[in-house]
Amino acid sequence: MFFLQLIKKNIPNFLTLCNLLLGLFSIVASVEGYPVWAGVFIIIAAIFDFLDGLAARLLHAYSAIGKQLDSLADLVSFGIAPAFIIFSLLKSVLLISHIEHDDFTISNVFVLSVPFILVLFSALRLARFNVDERQTTEFIGLPTPANALFFAWLPIILSNYNMFAFFIILNIKTLVIITLLHSILMVSPFPFFSLKIKSLKWSDNQWRYVFLLLCIVMIVFFNVYSVPIIIWTYILFAIIKYLKKIMYSSAKSDC
Repeated sequence: MFFLQLIKKNIPNFLTLCNLLLGLFSIVASVEGYPVWAGVFIIIAAIFDFLDGLAARLLHAYSAIGKQLDSLADLVSFGIAPAFIIFSLLKSVLLISHIEHDDFTISNVFVLSVPFILVLFSALRLARFNVDERQTTEFIGLPTPANALFFAWLPIILSNYNMFAFFIILNIKTLVIITLLHSILMVSPFPFFSLKIKSLKWSDNQWRYVFLLLCIVMIVFFNVYSVPIIIWTYILFAIIKYLKKIMYSSAKSDC
């Protein structure tokens, strides 16, 4: 009986470690020149990240160690791993296969340092989440898994050999600006709703239901290109919700 209880208690931790392992696989895939696989491993890591939370709730197997382990795994899978994808994309734009002494120009060093800003802000985002008691029903700042899925999908889009996608994505300014913007969004005050549905009531889930409906529409119309658009729609919802809250607070104070 004790053995079964021990297994039950550690199932969420096992799933979290699977998340971490896949994050490491993603990093290796980026380093070895397989960016599509790097993206796929992040996507699978995100599935395990969802499953460990689900298992913890269903089995009532919450623990302080599990919470810390989850953040450590998320930093690797959703902070470091996507940074290496961006790093590999920037290297390809700069036409650098193996970094040599001549490649260490000021501009190259700046450009190739930008992806790791994402790691720093991911760490800050996860640390704030661990100590912020307000983030139970919603997130404050762009969640790291959503951010990672955006960047994980870029090499998958490029694998379709769409020239327009090549022109947009394989561009130094685009990659640098998007990386910096997403880094800031992770520590922003914007409220991002969780997709965990605790009841089926419309009043409790109107943002979620509208968003999920839009996701289905975007998948149908945009196919493989839909994921980055879905993530940006998620960001747009958070900004609208934040502005709506400010306007309501302003109108209430005027009264």
